Amino acid sequence: MAPNAHDKDDRPAEEADLSARLQRLGEQLDRQRTSSPSGDASAPRSSTRYAGFARGFRLSSELVAGVLVGAVIGWSLDHWLGIAPWGMIVFLLVGFAAGVVNVMRAAGVVPEQSTERRDGRP
Repeated sequence: MAPNAHDKDDRPAEEADLSARLQRLGEQLDRQRTSSPSGDASAPRSSTRYAGFARGFRLSSELVAGVLVGAVIGWSLDHWLGIAPWGMIVFLLVGFAAGVVNVMRAAGVVPEQSTERRDGRP
């Protein structure tokens, strides 16, 4: 018994069976897509959740960056001018204020500063 002759006879039947199963699967997917109102119901919720995480991370990093930059400037002025702890205290407060302003800008509470003058000239 030659295995090649047997395989050739089964191949068209297997391809027809596979094609029929693929067709049924496609029809089931089409029915599933039309039955759900928004296509994929899980996608908007997860993208909204991740957008909230991203926004929160951005706002918190704006505040932390302002404080850290103020601390580095204050520390360097303290060591350079020998006025410890006043440079650190003053620039920590300035960095905190700058961080709060940056958070308010990023959140949309305070409008972005424009580079144009009031008379329309850059």
